[in-house]
Order: sequence, then structure tokens, then C-alpha cells
Amino acid sequence: MLAAERRSRIIAEVRRLGAVSVTELAATLQVSDMTIRRDLDSIAADGVLNKVHGGATVPRSSNERIEIDPQTRRMPDEKRRIAARAVELVEPGMSVGLSGGTTTWALAQELRGIAELTIVTNSIPIADVFARPDRADEPYTQTVVLTGGVRTPADALVGPVAVRALESLHCDVVFLGVRGIDVQAGLTTSNLLEAETNRAFVAAGREVTVLADHEKWGAVGLTTVVDLNEVDRIITDDGLDPAAQQTLREHVREVWVVSSGSAPVIPDRLG
Repeated sequence: MLAAERRSRIIAEVRRLGAVSVTELAATLQVSDMTIRRDLDSIAADGVLNKVHGGATVPRSSNERIEIDPQTRRMPDEKRRIAARAVELVEPGMSVGLSGGTTTWALAQELRGIAELTIVTNSIPIADVFARPDRADEPYTQTVVLTGGVRTPADALVGPVAVRALESLHCDVVFLGVRGIDVQAGLTTSNLLEAETNRAFVAAGREVTVLADHEKWGAVGLTTVVDLNEVDRIITDDGLDPAAQQTLREHVREVWVVSSGSAPVIPDRLG
């Protein structure tokens, strides 16, 4: 196959799905990952596609609002504090799974300072957080594995393609964002394909931690991801009333509650 034909097929595939990983393109076109990366460099230089770590996406229009979630503006301080606590679970060299969501996106900001991580995500905005620095003297040690799949309005890649990618991966820790937490319904989301993909994240993680501000308590999305007892811990904020905290502790092995004071100081883990 000539390079021009191959690049034409790459463009068509990315436009069809919204976002595709390097691995998927290599398998579809039966070439090496390195060939696909060179093709993406060339295509991105022409402005036809956006190259992101692990794959490519369709460019946004110049007037399109960048919004990773309808709740992006809700609970920003709580999400920041939850993320600052969650980063304590991550050590240099780990493989870390991050589902789509505003609190996992906040955690991604914290993870930039930890060396030698492999980030597995289905979120395009999270993958963008780990873009290589503009200056050559800035450290960059993270490797990003971006799954493929159907692109949601929140720029998460979901569905059977994402599930297949996750089935072959093993993460030291997975951080999951959810729409709601309920004793009967469990952890829920409003998108059926997203629920399927998040279940694959849970299966891929040696440990699974849910990041959820207190407004998620009692909310029930369209479909259940997993029951509460299928995750290792939930990190939330002290806006959750004590009775609800106790109820959670009866169903989840660990419940971490961050205070409304200043976020904890995170030690330098680059060494």
C-alpha cells in the first residue's frame, strides 16, 4: 500500500470514529506502530487531524467550546482536594488507569509530577494533559496508552473497541469517575457504552479507586457499572454527611474523606 493511500485510510478512519489509537490503526492497516506515528506526524502537520499521545482525533472547530464534562464547573475545589489525596496511591513506575471524568482529569494534573508512569486512559482530555513539554529541558517520562472507540460528547472513547483494548492490559491502580453512588444501584453512569468500558477498567486494575465528590451520593445514572463492594476504595469530600459516610464504609473496604481545609502537600516523587 502506498503511503498516500494509507494516510487517506487513516484520515477516513479517524473521521469515522472521532478518535483512534495508534495500535488500532496499525492492526487495521497491517503496518508497524512506528509507520502509523510517522503518518500521523505528516497528517497533523497539514492540520487535517490532531495527533495526541497514543493516537489521533478529529480537530475541533475554532469556535467549539472545550468542555470535558457538563459538570466541569461544579465542585472544582472538592475535585482538586480529592485528586491531591488520590495521588498518594501512585508511585514512580506504576501503570495507572484513568477513566473519563472531571475528577480523574484533575488527578491527571497531579500525576504529571510523578516519573516513569504508564497512563492508560479512554479520555482524550486526559491524554492531552500528558502532552510533551514545549521546552526540551522540562522532564517528560510518562507513556500514554489511549484506547479507541466511539467518542462521547465528553471526549471519552467507549464501546467494544475500548473494551477489547482494556482486556489485554493490567494496571497497578485504576481511578474511576462515576455519575452516581447508591447502595442499591451501586456505581452508575448515564451512558450504556461508558458503563461497559468502565467495567473493563475495573477488571484491568489490581486496585480500583473511585473519585467522587459528595454530590454523587444518592444520584443514580441510567445503568450500573459495578456494585460498591467491587471496588477497593472511594475518595470523597467532607460535604458528605457522616451518616452517608458510615453507610459507605459498610459496603466499601476503604472510604477516604478529604477535609475542606487546604489540600495536602504532595511530596516530590520524581527521584
